[in-house]
Amino acid sequence: MGKVTGFQEYDRVAPTREEAKTRVKHYGEFLNELPAQELNNQAARCMDCGVPFCQSGCPLGNVIPEFNDAVYQAKWEQAANILLSTNNFPEFTGRICPAPCESACVLGINRPPVSIEEIEKHIIEIAFEKGFIKAKAPLIRTGKKVAVIGSGPAGLAAAAQLNKVGHEVTVFERDDAPGGLLRYGIPDFKLQKNVVDRRIDLMKEEGIIFRCNANVGENVEISTLLRDFNAVVLAGGSTIPRDLPIDGRSAKGVHFAMDFLKQQNKRVANREVVAEEIVATDKNVIVIGGGDTGSDCIGTSNRQGAKSITQFEIMPMPPQARTANMPWPNYPMLLKNTSSHEEGAQRAWSVNTKNFIADENGNLKALKVVDVEWEIDAVGRPVSFKEVAGTERDLPCELVFLAMGFLHPQKEGLIEKLGVELDNRGNVKASEHSYQTNIAKIFAAGDVRRGQSLVVWAISEGREAARKVDEYLMGVTKLASRDAVAYA
Repeated sequence: MGKVTGFQEYDRVAPTREEAKTRVKHYGEFLNELPAQELNNQAARCMDCGVPFCQSGCPLGNVIPEFNDAVYQAKWEQAANILLSTNNFPEFTGRICPAPCESACVLGINRPPVSIEEIEKHIIEIAFEKGFIKAKAPLIRTGKKVAVIGSGPAGLAAAAQLNKVGHEVTVFERDDAPGGLLRYGIPDFKLQKNVVDRRIDLMKEEGIIFRCNANVGENVEISTLLRDFNAVVLAGGSTIPRDLPIDGRSAKGVHFAMDFLKQQNKRVANREVVAEEIVATDKNVIVIGGGDTGSDCIGTSNRQGAKSITQFEIMPMPPQARTANMPWPNYPMLLKNTSSHEEGAQRAWSVNTKNFIADENGNLKALKVVDVEWEIDAVGRPVSFKEVAGTERDLPCELVFLAMGFLHPQKEGLIEKLGVELDNRGNVKASEHSYQTNIAKIFAAGDVRRGQSLVVWAISEGREAARKVDEYLMGVTKLASRDAVAYA
């Protein structure tokens, strides 16, 4: 514990950020670093609780009190070693994680919680700056070969862990560059791609092979994969978006959110956009869906110069503070105002879309919507809704983004041809105990197995699946489980 009275002396302080009116003119990250003394103060707020609920709140089991203490003492290499013992990619989670650890922070019971996510980002960035992060190729190879299908956070984590213990790992990515969701799903203003490239380059130095434009089941034969590799890890994510099949859905101007975000990420990277271009410039934009993907559409539309942006959510507005039905340390579903909302957007809750309205040329010109009223059950959950009479109206718009989440992985191609079993939600069936499918040498991790979730959960799943693959190949494993604390 860095300072016994730190949590009493210091308030939570967030890093400053570039003003909205200037940051919408570019796609770079806009958060400033905390000054050294302020970072020291924020680490001092950690109380080193008798039971650190933050660690159980974190899907990776990060050893948070210990790395906070190391930060307070400016022992940066020690802090980095502690953090990297449980998290392969703190430079990602330190930027885009919703920080369930902070929701579980004991200090957060009656005061703002410790700035765990921000401290985590500073640890890894300072470690890179000071040269502590270097490629560490394994000294001995096992002779076993593992194929990882998908280079998102789950696939990268599985690859890193399996390479660490000496297996020869090849990562297959169907896109033109590795990173999956990190590269083409998250805007650059939240996660610049040089951060992703920096980590990929390190992994290559450590001996991991990346094969891009490699769509297994299409231009990479499954029979070759099964013959040449001792184990296969499916980590392709949950990629089938939830649709809104109402009248007018075929109107030109109605798009899935991820198609829009991927295009802009490609433009920023000076990569070719081969599909029909989706651009929000001078258009009235409506985003359907209130989550992070919808927020990313707002931030991107603002940067493209949209005429107006409105975000709808069919669910009622979440509370701004914990209620009796959201007790600490559970993760609360609270109202979230993101940096993209600060940049400009109208928001509305309890709004249902009735149909899309097109002009004579088939181009979207309006949305017919209606307000709804929800029935709430005894524990505060919305269970059913009814339309509010007299609230039906048409809203002019030329562009709609569907950001309502994802259903399951793509079944056509790889999954169907492999013949792996699916669960009742359409995800690859593999237990959390073994991560093994009905085919012994094939494992699954991340959203392809658990369904749409967080990047931090994907990393956790990749790490745990790697343990089981190593155990399958070698009979035993030296890889630490989530619940084990092992650091230098």
